[in-house]
Amino acid sequence: MPPYASPDWTGAPNDTGASAGGNPKLPGRLVVTMRLYDTASGSVISFDPGAKVGIYVCGITPYDSAHIGHAAVFLAFDVLRRYLEDSGVEVRLVRNITDVDDDILRKARQLGVHYLDLAVEEVARFDADMDALGLLPPDSAPRATSAIADILKLIDAVIDRGYAYQAGGAVYFEVARCSRYGHLSHLDRQSMLALAAERGGNPKDRSKRDPLDFVLWQPSAPDEPAWESRWGPGRPGWHVECSALALREIGTTVDIHGGGSDLIFPHHECESAQSEAVTGVEFVRHWMHAGMVRLGGEKMSKSLGNLVFVSDLRKQWDPAVIRLAILSRHYRESWEWDPGMLEVAAGRLARWRATGAGTAGLNAVRERLADDLDVPGAIAAIDEAAGAGFPGPYGGVASAAALLGVI
Repeated sequence: MPPYASPDWTGAPNDTGASAGGNPKLPGRLVVTMRLYDTASGSVISFDPGAKVGIYVCGITPYDSAHIGHAAVFLAFDVLRRYLEDSGVEVRLVRNITDVDDDILRKARQLGVHYLDLAVEEVARFDADMDALGLLPPDSAPRATSAIADILKLIDAVIDRGYAYQAGGAVYFEVARCSRYGHLSHLDRQSMLALAAERGGNPKDRSKRDPLDFVLWQPSAPDEPAWESRWGPGRPGWHVECSALALREIGTTVDIHGGGSDLIFPHHECESAQSEAVTGVEFVRHWMHAGMVRLGGEKMSKSLGNLVFVSDLRKQWDPAVIRLAILSRHYRESWEWDPGMLEVAAGRLARWRATGAGTAGLNAVRERLADDLDVPGAIAAIDEAAGAGFPGPYGGVASAAALLGVI
């Protein structure tokens, strides 16, 4: 028997008018089968949510403020959750916090602060930004540092099953032992090596049997946090943190797992490999990834410094305008941030609000969201309903807009 069993998260949808996450129950709820793009299969396929759905979204490493690229990812999963809950599905959404890894330790060292103090400050700022944008709070937001015991147990299990080895004071996952390695990203070896080097995989590490092998446990530098283990004091690798949290918070198989498309390789590929090595069952039913947001032709990222921060935009714009501007692009599309999008969104929001309360366009929005979360199509449907409507309870689009989280 696999050592991990699905946790018992139970409960019926709240019929008092709101779910546990605060999503208003909308009229005329429909239970449907979605069509949703699956990264592993490379196609839009049916997703039958059933009565309960566990969603794991890779969250932030809290060493800097949330930018538009972050918001685009989390807004996509927020709309997905709202749609599923509107359909009568019980959703458990877990969004982790990576509060110990190379990036946060490096930034804390530069600032001369404790890494957990930095995490507390940035998580508070992130939460304020996401709350302003209207995101429903996750059902759980576990920190990597809360799961050290789970991580040690998982690494033990990976070693016991012959998928990992010790070398140079570290523990590595041996990708040659995993026949499914590459099933998610579909990359050739050279592409994997290039991305591993770019995204912290350190393929030049001489302790590895294969440059693609990845760290499960590593010795800590003198000024880094360390936990005791049977392989010596150290800290976990990045990928194993999410595996341990997903297994603990949702169970052996996650219904929908994802994040930004930059996490497909190596993070999610490695996470899948080590999880399935331990459980012996499929780790994720459906992989969902959001496209990247660019600024000046380059992916918006902290390393490049080409960032537009949500907190800065909030000083000038209604958060509902910011939300609507970001949602105007399909979640799978990589797109260029243009400040003019905010002016367009502001005009659109004013027209929607002028129609008053009502359910006009609601079923059209549901149909568009059922088709690979087509939010731009849903926005167009609301525009059409708003244009044909009139103020009052019969022509308003408030319920349709609320399904997109625009209140």
